[in-house]
Amino acid sequence: MSISSPFVVLSLDDAYELSFGALLRNGLDERHAAAVARSVVSGQRDECHSHGLYRLLVCVKGLRTGKINGNANPEVFDMSAALTRVDAHGGFSQVAFDVGAEHLVRKAKEVGIAALAINNCFHFSALWQEVEQLAELGVAAMAMTPSHSYVAPAGGNKPLLGTNPFAFGWPRPGKFPFVFDFATSMVARGDIELAKRKKEKIPFGWAVDQDGMPTDDPGRALEGAMLTFGSYKGSALSTMIELLAGPLLGDLMSFESQQVDAGAAITPFHGELLVAFSPQGFVGSKDGATANHERAESLFNAIVDQGARLPSQRRFEARAKAIREGVRIDRALYEDIRKL
Repeated sequence: MSISSPFVVLSLDDAYELSFGALLRNGLDERHAAAVARSVVSGQRDECHSHGLYRLLVCVKGLRTGKINGNANPEVFDMSAALTRVDAHGGFSQVAFDVGAEHLVRKAKEVGIAALAINNCFHFSALWQEVEQLAELGVAAMAMTPSHSYVAPAGGNKPLLGTNPFAFGWPRPGKFPFVFDFATSMVARGDIELAKRKKEKIPFGWAVDQDGMPTDDPGRALEGAMLTFGSYKGSALSTMIELLAGPLLGDLMSFESQQVDAGAAITPFHGELLVAFSPQGFVGSKDGATANHERAESLFNAIVDQGARLPSQRRFEARAKAIREGVRIDRALYEDIRKL
């Protein structure tokens, strides 16, 4: 590609090596660097740019503050037959999830339903990566986490809630799982940050400025407050996530994470809740689970037959293209990552 091109195309392997090297050189041990690099490359591969290689800049900023433990060793607590807790000890969430996922899946298949609580983690990754992995292991799953207080509750105009994503995955034997992942804010904060970086406007309705007025300026939006989707409905869901992934776990809510951040403006520090469901465990037999999977497929087919798209379909199409052709990133971002 011409040096004058505004983009750089990388193979997935090259994107991983670039990410791994930047993280390793900035304080992550090999275990954490590998997990985080896989996460950001997966985001870039699936054209989830706000959680792609751009996140390396955010990760390294956090590491350079000394707040994030790049050598953390997550500790597993077997709380009950259906509950596992993992203390991330101030590391990134990816390794804590890797450690806890096997316990979550095993307990879900033994009991029918199980939960994984991750505490004391720095979290930035897209939740679809986790529920997709769990669905591929044969369980339905949902995940949720708070963030920093970037979002105003419906009817308010000051930051209090987080972007508070929620994700769900359903296993589809022999096919990509059904997966959705959305922030309870109108958009992920990373999308506004990317718009500011590219000097682009944002749609009205995403955020308000510091005076509570609608804005299309990403800089003013970042200084003001983001808005929830669906007004009071999104606000209620966001508050639910604050409670289930905060006080229920004995961990921080978004405004408390913001207080701990103390102006460092790094990745949020809090907990995460994952719940897994065994299709076979709920009906008691393999034949029953198979029949119910077939019924679920009839729903998916009916959706597609109307010309509608399943929520994960675009990502899987982007993934297939990236495997063939590599990923494209802005040259300016590529050079910034190389400088790390």
